[in-house]
Amino acid sequence: MAVAPLAALHRKLFDETDGVKFSSLKDRLLKKHAADERQAVLAILTAYAREGQLLHWRAFLMSDIVQLAQANEHTAFFAWALAQPELAYRAVDGMLKSIGKDAYAPLVALAASSATRLEVRARAIKSLAAFSRQPFDTGLPHDPGHWKPDSLPLDAVLAWQRDGYPDGAGHAVPVTHAALDEPRTPLEKAAARLEKKLAARRRKEQDLAQPSNWLTIASAADMAGIAQRWALPEQYRRFLACHSPLRVFIDSPQYFQGLSLYGAAGLVEAQHGYAWDAVSGAAIAGWPEQYLVIADAGADPYCLDLGAIAGGDAPVYTAEHGMGAWRFERHADSFIDFLNEIATAA
Repeated sequence: MAVAPLAALHRKLFDETDGVKFSSLKDRLLKKHAADERQAVLAILTAYAREGQLLHWRAFLMSDIVQLAQANEHTAFFAWALAQPELAYRAVDGMLKSIGKDAYAPLVALAASSATRLEVRARAIKSLAAFSRQPFDTGLPHDPGHWKPDSLPLDAVLAWQRDGYPDGAGHAVPVTHAALDEPRTPLEKAAARLEKKLAARRRKEQDLAQPSNWLTIASAADMAGIAQRWALPEQYRRFLACHSPLRVFIDSPQYFQGLSLYGAAGLVEAQHGYAWDAVSGAAIAGWPEQYLVIADAGADPYCLDLGAIAGGDAPVYTAEHGMGAWRFERHADSFIDFLNEIATAA
């Protein structure tokens, strides 16, 4: 008697001992059967997660299981997986998807348990923040696997629990300048071109707990601190004040390892290792004191020449790091030219 295609794939998955072949079988299972036989596919995947022989694949399958499951489904499985160290990280999202707010109490308990792996505790808090729209994760890395033990916002989570798990308002969107929508000057037009590219990236991926790829209005304190250190060309000063880059990274082959464009909040710190030592604050020999680092590509600096300000702007120079001595070359005739280049590359 011929074996039904789904049953045959089921058997092959459980018999396969090669991880690469298992991956191909799993992909075939999802492609051919997930749409029309979702529950049957879920039964196969959850069974493998419980007792499959390739242990690393038991954990990897959790992402597919969470994606396929719907509300009020497989609650017992996700509750079981939450207690399995190798499965708990993804089981967090499965619990929330399955039972919603009823998952709050067990997930808070998981986050508060010092016996649980740090990455699982962090994942519980991150997912609770996203589901409840509470800002527990403000300023923390998008990937909770990068959280540190002392960064877990347990006090805020436990206070939220004591208050009865209220819904939050989510994270505020960074404040931007109106000129990005109605640019008039050459500077504003260049910033608006860059903003258009950054907005497209934000639509693909954005975590407002730690927003990235924004041009924002700088704080008065940051601008005052900058003014105390440097006399900036007006075009760059206005750019920082009105369109300060917030974790702007340009991933383009034009720049070695991508370009990080600095904002007002990090401009002073960004000089560390170039103009002065991060620990002692002493000036580093060999660095031209008139050069202000405004961006870097794989640690290769891009600098405004503050000694050559003319017409409210200044040229941009760059050099390769690690060469023993800095050998700067003129890269752009003005900051606006550099900004237009970045907007084209973004």
